[in-house]
Amino acid sequence: MTAAGAELTLRHPVERFALDNGLRVVLAPDRSVPVVAVTVFYGVGMRNEPEGRTGFAHLFEHMMFQGSAHVPKMEHARLVQAAGGSFNGSTHQDYTNYYEALPAEALERALFLEADRMAAPAITQENLRNQIDVVKEEIRVNVLNRPYGAFPWLQLPRIAFDGFANTHDGYGSFVDLESSTVDDATDFFSRYYAPGNAVLCIGGDLDVDDTEKLVRRWFGPVPARDVPPTPPTGEPWPSEVRRDVVEDALAPAPAVALGWRVPDPVGDFDRYLGTVLLAELLSEGDASRLERRLVHDERIAIAQSSYVGLFGDPFDVRDATLLTTQVHHPAGVPVDRVLAAVHEEVRRIAEDGVGAEELARVQARAEAQLLRQADSVLGRTLAFAAAELVHGRAELAGELAARLAAVTPAQVRAATGDLDPGTVAVLELRATGGRR
Repeated sequence: MTAAGAELTLRHPVERFALDNGLRVVLAPDRSVPVVAVTVFYGVGMRNEPEGRTGFAHLFEHMMFQGSAHVPKMEHARLVQAAGGSFNGSTHQDYTNYYEALPAEALERALFLEADRMAAPAITQENLRNQIDVVKEEIRVNVLNRPYGAFPWLQLPRIAFDGFANTHDGYGSFVDLESSTVDDATDFFSRYYAPGNAVLCIGGDLDVDDTEKLVRRWFGPVPARDVPPTPPTGEPWPSEVRRDVVEDALAPAPAVALGWRVPDPVGDFDRYLGTVLLAELLSEGDASRLERRLVHDERIAIAQSSYVGLFGDPFDVRDATLLTTQVHHPAGVPVDRVLAAVHEEVRRIAEDGVGAEELARVQARAEAQLLRQADSVLGRTLAFAAAELVHGRAELAGELAARLAAVTPAQVRAATGDLDPGTVAVLELRATGGRR
């Protein structure tokens, strides 16, 4: 690690312990502001869903806000907001999380709320039917009735991968959602919401000893249950081009997405870091390779972006995942011209390498983004929890900016070897709404 890189390491201490029921606990004290963040990450995401229950991870995220044994429906929100706090939850490929940010004196309130729904959420027929309707409406608004709603995050994996975990629609099919029963929901909770399948992370203005006592008080009584195995999501590397076409009647312009398999984000982390910076170098900012060529010089694109991980965060996902380049282009530009230009820019990096100045610019942008995210107590706590769950080391979240600063031009150049034109997955979107 370079001296400059060492200066980028976050120095917030991290303490950890585990309860008898298997719950892993991470404490990240920071006495500089009178705020605490409480987050629970469960090791269940879209890739854990069994066949016939697509969308269940996201559906259950909604169910966890419908009350619990000692908290009536809507009371969770009222109690957090009454304390001057905020709350939310989200579903990802490999986990589902829940969190509160509150004044420090309300810490025990947040712990009680999270422990109560970890022990006994209100899984009733009324709540289930209501939340199925809510999720279906989300799908209508965010996917079915929105231009590019499923492009490329729901559509490209079906081409790039083979296994059910990686290819199914994590938002959920209406058929699967409608056929869900209370027994299905109860089984899903029992299987995946076990304390041993979760990480509780608390950051901010806290005393370590006092907080541990509070955690043991509220979470210790939650019964232990068997922890399901992590689903096998890794797949063989592709050996050929995969290509498909979708139509979008709402899209104002055609688009194309290219997806390449990348190194294991956990097991091959150093090599993976070169891929992350390669994506930044290709597309982030007006000076990036693809922005200059596609948008400004040749004007064959309206917009472009490249990123690693389907949800845009390269550090909270396990194998397998993609580096995706998506390009929205004018209708008069052939898609193969766009593809050829992208492949040529990758080839130029492979042949000519990356200048130290160009890489430093890209690194500075990526490092600044990570440090901004870590500036708030909540952002830092969420990052520690994700790193603990996915990588087994909460401390990694504080090291990421420094690790990126230490990546060399040779590592970024080597990452182009995985962006082979002969193994790419290509999804072409045709804008059909303007036909007369």
